[in-house]
Amino acid sequence: MDKTLSITVNGEHRRIRKPATVVDLLNVLGQDPASVAVERNMEIVPKSAYEQTGLESGDEIEVVHFVGGGQDNAGQDEGWTVAGRHFKSRLIVGTGKYKDFETNARAVEAAGAEIVTVAVRRVNVSDPGAPKLTDYIDPKKITYLPNTAGCFTAADALRTLRLAREAGGWKLVKLEVLGEAKSLYPDMEATLSATKELVKDGFDVMVYCADDPIAAKKLEDAGAAAIMPLGAPIGSGLGIQNPVTIRMIIENASVPVLVDAGVGCASDAAAAMELGCDGVLMNTAIAEAKDPVLMAGAMKCAIEGGRMSYLAGRMAKRRYADPSSPLAGLI
Repeated sequence: MDKTLSITVNGEHRRIRKPATVVDLLNVLGQDPASVAVERNMEIVPKSAYEQTGLESGDEIEVVHFVGGGQDNAGQDEGWTVAGRHFKSRLIVGTGKYKDFETNARAVEAAGAEIVTVAVRRVNVSDPGAPKLTDYIDPKKITYLPNTAGCFTAADALRTLRLAREAGGWKLVKLEVLGEAKSLYPDMEATLSATKELVKDGFDVMVYCADDPIAAKKLEDAGAAAIMPLGAPIGSGLGIQNPVTIRMIIENASVPVLVDAGVGCASDAAAAMELGCDGVLMNTAIAEAKDPVLMAGAMKCAIEGGRMSYLAGRMAKRRYADPSSPLAGLI
């Protein structure tokens, strides 16, 4: 039984859990009900009726707000929201494989990233004065997203994230439970089990998963705050291998969907965004580039361009040529 409603919001197809009201939709969108106006099927919904106005499949919703007089905001990206936290940048950057923390920090700045993934590792007790990531990337300015990189069991992943919460108070986390070392492909049974346990424990869980629409929906139903299907195996740089299934995941999701793993170059990032992803997480593509800082800037541009292209709506594909200039009236 389908537990979601299929609606259109500002021209974009979305799914939202049912039953849902206008207030529920605004919460999903990260919008303050007091500062927007809502139109449902060409009729304005009074603010006093937001909580009582239920949504139905097929509804066409317009959500508007005030902007600076005369400013053209067509195509402007207002960012995305996960677990109640709003971010302008749709690019999440990793903190592994860089030659040093300074290069990592410069790449994060060039990328315009607001979130970085961090692994949880033992402190260096033999050299307490050794440089630390926090010396270069300030967790008060950049959101740290603890992840479970290298965990091959649900138990190890749970332990890691509970330690992370104890160390830094982090509630928003990234879960990955790997199946085996060669492909680093996710163990989806263990991933689902760990997701349920972490949600029960009060975490907001962004979940690395297979590019499987059915598995992704199960993760969302288990309470995942975001779904993060792989584009290709971790660190492979192969690009988006299964755009059809990732598009299916996006269409069926009512939480953010971000491609995680497999991006190798800027065009890969743009391709992910053109599918309708809310963002992209990458590490190796930037860290192992000949010029990581320059590549980080390229990825920023690709993410922004891909998002604009998605919002603009691409032309239809045709089997045959269609002239740009009319043929009538030729000399």
